[in-house]
Amino acid sequence: MPTAPSDLRHALADLVATRGVVTLTGAGMSTDSGIPDYRGPDAVPRTQMTFQEFAASETARQRYWARSYVGFAKFRRADPNAGHVALAKLQTFGFVDAVITQNVDGLHEDAGSSPVIDLHGRISEVICLNCGTVSSREFLQSRFTAANPGFLEQYDGAAAPDADADIEDTDSFYTQPCLICGGVLKPNVVLFGENVAKPKVEHCRDLVEAATGLLVLGSSLHVQSGLRFVRWASRSGIPVAIVNRGATRGDEFADVRIESGCSETLAVLITDLQIPQVS
Repeated sequence: MPTAPSDLRHALADLVATRGVVTLTGAGMSTDSGIPDYRGPDAVPRTQMTFQEFAASETARQRYWARSYVGFAKFRRADPNAGHVALAKLQTFGFVDAVITQNVDGLHEDAGSSPVIDLHGRISEVICLNCGTVSSREFLQSRFTAANPGFLEQYDGAAAPDADADIEDTDSFYTQPCLICGGVLKPNVVLFGENVAKPKVEHCRDLVEAATGLLVLGSSLHVQSGLRFVRWASRSGIPVAIVNRGATRGDEFADVRIESGCSETLAVLITDLQIPQVS
């Protein structure tokens, strides 16, 4: 089941065979789990809410949480796909050291990957902007359900990578405060307009600069938070392989560039490295 010309396929296998590779994954990694991406061929354009909007306006928070309440109900039913499982297998057999993911869905951990660095946080957690308490998103969902009976059943829209659902009727939705201090609750993810915490960035940079190679899977590298790792690897003379459907902002830095989906490419890689097949 070749997914690329044989020279690229073998070049990817040779890079990963060095062991000690670090991977950077994006939304394209989770499309086979039914979670649409932002910029792939089938993506529907969306305007993401910024942190500044969220923090400044109760109306904006009402809109965000109403859409996210509906989206998360569908989002949380997603299971790891064959690509997630294959990547976890590569870690188990020592070919991949760490997974850095731009995704917030937690599917790498569900598939058995470890360690995983959630660059943009986890949608399964909620944080209070006032007291900093981190709590369960599942619990917040139950509070939303109690405060908004029948709201969820009205909609059947698909959830975006951040669990946003495409609904417009949000004026009647009741948000919920922090139970500890009454403060504003925010998903424990990096919203547009926020920065990834500096210690996390530095940790990821150390991982990349110590790696034998950087493998980018399913990311357009459109945002700087991912692209910088490719630039760091290139500057350090670390080979870069990129697997993605569609052009990426990091293509000029790629030593190996494969235009394909993650699941099928990783399945072939498992075969080429003679790893026992993923069930």
